[in-house]
Amino acid sequence: MVWWLYNMLFTISFLLLLPRFFARMLKRGGYRKGFGQRLTWYDKNTRQALSVNGERVWIHAVSVGELFVALRFMETWRGTHPGTQFVLTTTTSTGHALARAKLSAPDLLLYFPVDTPPVMRRAIRLINPRMLMLVEAELWPNLIRHCQRLQIPVVLINGRISARSFRGYRKLGWVTRRLLPQLQAFFMQGREDAERIIAMGAPPDRVEIVGSAKYEISDRDASSEQQARQVLDQFGYSAEHPMLLGGSTWPGEEAILLDIYQRLRKNAPNLKLILAPRHVERSAEIIAEIEARQLSGMRRSQLNGPVEEGAVLLLDTTGELKHFYAHADIIFVGKSLTRTEGQNIIEPAIYGKPVLIGPRVDNFQSILADFLAADAIWQVQDQAGLEAAIADLLADPAQREALGRRASALVRSKAGALQRTLDRLDGIYREYAHRPAIVD
Repeated sequence: MVWWLYNMLFTISFLLLLPRFFARMLKRGGYRKGFGQRLTWYDKNTRQALSVNGERVWIHAVSVGELFVALRFMETWRGTHPGTQFVLTTTTSTGHALARAKLSAPDLLLYFPVDTPPVMRRAIRLINPRMLMLVEAELWPNLIRHCQRLQIPVVLINGRISARSFRGYRKLGWVTRRLLPQLQAFFMQGREDAERIIAMGAPPDRVEIVGSAKYEISDRDASSEQQARQVLDQFGYSAEHPMLLGGSTWPGEEAILLDIYQRLRKNAPNLKLILAPRHVERSAEIIAEIEARQLSGMRRSQLNGPVEEGAVLLLDTTGELKHFYAHADIIFVGKSLTRTEGQNIIEPAIYGKPVLIGPRVDNFQSILADFLAADAIWQVQDQAGLEAAIADLLADPAQREALGRRASALVRSKAGALQRTLDRLDGIYREYAHRPAIVD
């Protein structure tokens, strides 16, 4: 009765969201191109690749942040299981584009199938995995239930339950209490995450705190950082100019940064500003915000010569932001002033840069707690606090350096979650080795 009710509600919700999906297809070509895969309509080459028998593991990562965890996990897993073929599924077109650039044969990249019984049964039959790994908080009932029926172990890696997600899951306790015992293991980022997943119905003896894998997903790339430096030089941003970078910004945050930039330039005329929106399809909207303030803006993708003094650089490309972090002097991480979820603060910290964040970072609470305890981040409460913090850091290079140094030291000290997860997972993987997936 529970699963019948879930499937009925999910199907109704999916049908109601179809107009939104169609609107995305019109807006994002990549989303339209891969939509059929969400219904397991695979082309001939994909079906042929899936037909090859082997040690196959299915790993699902919803978007960009989880994707980088998945990619690093795949790389580390192959150190002890070199013959593994991964099927990596993503949900967003941005994550799919990044994964496509990094994956190579024999691994396969697919869009995540819709969680209805017929679609999931077909997806599992075609992929036929030895194990299913879900990254962070991807709990799909039909996927998990059908894997359990076929004796395919399911594990949650780098598990995280935000306060907002927890409130939602608690309303679905009639589902989670029946679903979570069907997973073999939960490797959680922090104590609060572990407590929340247990409250949702996970067996306590299967829950383990291993830390966040996001502390070790980014390596520095000297070549790409040099390319970013060349772009900045072409744009007229010399290394001597103090540079403020707004990373992964959301609507409203660009306007805040632009207003702060205009005011601070009165006392710091050499100050430069880079805006990197979380969704590059908002670029036209952001250019309009820039021009509304009588400023000049230039898109990274259209850069072709010298620009006006004080012009704002808009990063409208995918996958380059972290290389520009290497050259910034002050970094604000978005989705934390006008939204409450927050974005990844570890990536800029790797470069030893001072990082500023807004008042609420619900999606990274355990990580933020680490940074605050180490005095390795500057958290502000509002626009005025952000402006004051930027002004203070601009006036005090020694403070900038010290804050950045503490941030990079913290990231190095927190590494190890991936290896701890692998050590525990290996036993589960070997336990199920004699139970090949039973396809129906």
